[in-house]
Amino acid sequence: MDNNKPKIGILTGGGDCPGLNAVIRAVVKASHMRGWQTVGFKGGYEGLLDPVECSRLDYRDMGYLLTQGGTVLGSSNRGRFSAKTGLGGVQQIPQDIIAEAKRNFQQLGLKALICVGGDGSLTIAQQLFESGIPVVGVPKTIDNDLEATVITFGFDSAVCCATEALDRLHTTAASHNRIMILEVMGRHAGWIAISAGISGGGDIILIPEIPFTYESICAKIKERESIGREFTLVVVAEGAKPKGGNLVTLDASAKDREVRLGGIGAAVAKEIEKRTGKETRVCVLGHLQRGGGPTSFDRLLCTRFGAKAVELVAREQFGYMVALRPPDTVAVKITEAIGRLRQVPPDGDLVQTGRALGISFGD
Repeated sequence: MDNNKPKIGILTGGGDCPGLNAVIRAVVKASHMRGWQTVGFKGGYEGLLDPVECSRLDYRDMGYLLTQGGTVLGSSNRGRFSAKTGLGGVQQIPQDIIAEAKRNFQQLGLKALICVGGDGSLTIAQQLFESGIPVVGVPKTIDNDLEATVITFGFDSAVCCATEALDRLHTTAASHNRIMILEVMGRHAGWIAISAGISGGGDIILIPEIPFTYESICAKIKERESIGREFTLVVVAEGAKPKGGNLVTLDASAKDREVRLGGIGAAVAKEIEKRTGKETRVCVLGHLQRGGGPTSFDRLLCTRFGAKAVELVAREQFGYMVALRPPDTVAVKITEAIGRLRQVPPDGDLVQTGRALGISFGD
């Protein structure tokens, strides 16, 4: 590593999603064009505590990353840097941890640190910035629930995955006159469910923003039967819940991370089958939505975000993150993005579009 050249660091935090590698590639290439070097920290923020785990990223090795899913730097959504413990729940990272990270950052002689992540990861980035580390953020969340940007990368890729799944479920549902339920990601926001549900011809879409009743769901199924449609496609976000009910969780015991959701699809299927007598099947996409390469939309968005992040470093515009405000990528304060989730408006255009098509939201 040439110590005479300015160096910037980059890390990827939180859950993986398609496009992380494309951001890394863009940062490295844009830095190289400015005569800078890029250092990658492995394992998310934990890599800041073990400088041995960082390495120079050579721009000549970046070509294949544009289409490759996951992150070559690895990631983590738990550990000593956990700052989010639930919706609205924020905890301060211990000062000794921050101090150690800051010492390592300074010893490496870095000019800035680019942090790629969602609400939790950017909450950590803000705390590092407040401690004196020059930070620039890049927004990433599959759920598309981050404020201050029109869209986050990874979302389009996840919607494409869910839409293709619905296309496939449609034919098997029609062949056997079944109720087919597709459970997709969406902890507090139903962007994936409603986007894929409309794009994939779903009949019932259940999202966290609109509590549902089983009476309404079954009424829609009977309505379809009355016009000769003996099958129904139901799309349900993992964070959807019935009116007056609770989230369905796989593990609510974790203290340093959000609870693991899962099982709402099975719960809905069981109740539908009991009430209607119709054969009901469940498909849980789970991590299939996170895997694989990014769509062309996400590749372009990631490349724009990565290049813009390097530009913010050059301007010394720290404490900011890049955001998409069509037609441009812009800089917004990290504080404008964290601590509040962008949810699907219950009376917004997407829901109105669905209702105009006869889609039920279970309310």
